[in-house]
Amino acid sequence: MTDRLAGKTALVTGGSRGIGAAIAKRLAADGADVVITFAGNHEAAAATVAAITASGRKGEAIQADGGDPVAVKAAVEQAAATLGGIDILIHNAGTFEPAPLGSTEDASYRKQFGLNVDGVYFGTTAAFPHLRDGGRIIIIGSVNGHTSPFPGVAVYGATKAAVAGLARGWAVDLAPRNILVNVVQPGPIDTDLNPATGDFATLLTSLTPLKRYGTAEEVANLTAFLASDESSYITGTTIDIDGGFSI
Repeated sequence: MTDRLAGKTALVTGGSRGIGAAIAKRLAADGADVVITFAGNHEAAAATVAAITASGRKGEAIQADGGDPVAVKAAVEQAAATLGGIDILIHNAGTFEPAPLGSTEDASYRKQFGLNVDGVYFGTTAAFPHLRDGGRIIIIGSVNGHTSPFPGVAVYGATKAAVAGLARGWAVDLAPRNILVNVVQPGPIDTDLNPATGDFATLLTSLTPLKRYGTAEEVANLTAFLASDESSYITGTTIDIDGGFSI
């Protein structure tokens, strides 16, 4: 679409489908070489890589369990070697298992924190030696990090609040190198895991002033902006993209 990311390299975790795939494709369309990680859907990962290479950019997919620190570190090292360094690090891999207090199992709690928080932490620390000055770290969070519109989102919301806290601290830590760190917080977005149809979608749409779900491409548009030089004075912040859902 543009050449504003020409010559840049990007790693997108959880990039095989949904928001992650849309981000990977958009970064490639703007000129970046892109490596994605994926959990297990080889077909979807291959489709994303095909879209990246169709844009004339280098693309690769690395299978990795985002909740396993060893696997995360290995994937980052492989991506950095493939790309020759990292300019843009996008943390998108995550999970959501809603359950009200009293019904939450310890395993679900650990799974959500393991992927949503530990994956971000260990992925960033592994990428740190490979991040170029002037780079970007963008975390895909959620408006549930600061709002709980219905029961059962306490643990998930806590994970998203946690990564927003990491981003604020890292923004200060990395400011001397002009590496900008921000969080994109989607609200209701139409994906295969949260389709814009059915009773739950009707509820969320009724709570959204724009009266519709957002698209993965709209999230990718915002993310691409934050990855570009046009966002050069934005760091340590969270940006909601939710059609007014959290007003």
